[in-house]
Amino acid sequence: MARDLSKTKLNLEPYQIIIRPLLTEKSLHKSERLNQYAFEVHPRAGKADIRRAVEELFNVKVVRVNTQNRRGKPRRTRFRRSHTKSWKKAIVTLHEDYRISFF
Repeated sequence: MARDLSKTKLNLEPYQIIIRPLLTEKSLHKSERLNQYAFEVHPRAGKADIRRAVEELFNVKVVRVNTQNRRGKPRRTRFRRSHTKSWKKAIVTLHEDYRISFF
């Protein structure tokens, strides 16, 4: 059963899809060893949108895109309870000839 993509088709620019790169110890390890890079992306963006955005912004060739929907966590400050926002994470695998330099 295929999903109807015409209802969820986004007309966002590449800089609106990629919110920020995730620079953690784990993501830096993956970038050095596996040529995979992690980004926080727009929650409604699909894998094809993410692939197009990364290829246009960084001039690289994307092999695979994996996504995760991260749930917000409950937080407490003195007498108030709140939640952090839910967000979407994309792990992008690049072709072995390409690299992205954030520093």
